[in-house]
Amino acid sequence: MALLDAKAGNMSSSADATSFQQLRTYLDRSNGIKGLEILKADDVDNAVRLFRRDGFVVIRDILNEEQIDFLAAGCREVISEILALDEDRTGNRGTGRYSFGGSSLTRSQLHRPEWQMLLSHSTVTDLVAAMFGSEDFVLRAASGDFCLPGAMQYQRLHADVRNWTDTKGSPFSSFYDPGGRLNVTDLPCPYICVNFLPQEITRLNGPTRQIPGTQYSRAPVPSLKEEPEWMRLSTVCPVPAGGIMIRDTRAWHGGTPNVSDAVRAIPNLEFYAPWFREPIVKGIAYDDYKKLPERAQKIARYCVADSSEVLETGVTLRAP
Repeated sequence: MALLDAKAGNMSSSADATSFQQLRTYLDRSNGIKGLEILKADDVDNAVRLFRRDGFVVIRDILNEEQIDFLAAGCREVISEILALDEDRTGNRGTGRYSFGGSSLTRSQLHRPEWQMLLSHSTVTDLVAAMFGSEDFVLRAASGDFCLPGAMQYQRLHADVRNWTDTKGSPFSSFYDPGGRLNVTDLPCPYICVNFLPQEITRLNGPTRQIPGTQYSRAPVPSLKEEPEWMRLSTVCPVPAGGIMIRDTRAWHGGTPNVSDAVRAIPNLEFYAPWFREPIVKGIAYDDYKKLPERAQKIARYCVADSSEVLETGVTLRAP
């Protein structure tokens, strides 16, 4: 079932419509990582192996039908609230592209029960513990993104964590070697993102492109102009609804065109390794936090507001 019908923009000319159809035909024929392995949740050893080799791994059948519907409904509600603020569909990650966290006053959606459900999913936290090799990881935020149908641009390849330069250039990056011998790609994985799929990811609805093995690369990330065709087609699809993608955030990735007829959403949870920290913004009220399972409380302990605080929640196009 489609999350939400919400066009990024109308085709203003026959030339636009022709370009859209040509891109749709091309992606339908060519898009997707050849031989993409999709594992079952109990295949933990292989999941860890692929994650450490490629910088990402896909696991199927994590959410059941009831959980998929619950998550999809929550995404629809948040998406509707965000789009009500953006009539021109300019987005906050490019035209027709939006961050769930970047559109929240708390930089997170952890105040919502749908994202709390994800954090309470023991199979997911078991897998994250296996990736880190430790139970002592912590939650950074509950976020993700969505893109509208008709969003035809590629997002530039990027990593979600980098070396510290200064507080203006990288306020959320804490790794720094003053001797210049190490950078963040020399380390074990410091930061994991788990994307959840409340709808099928297809060749046409904006699958994430992932460049395998780049979590260890010191090479400069190519610009859109420099990026070779094989990278543009290195997308994680098709994947059925209810699956997850676990990502090492150092690996190069980026958004791709959504030439389907519906929104594509990939809500997420983001985790720091036991030894790695960046600033964490409070995202859940104390009373809601106390309702979480004990394990989820431990993981989210840095995200909870004090019992005396009132957590201000809501949507915005640009988080403070």
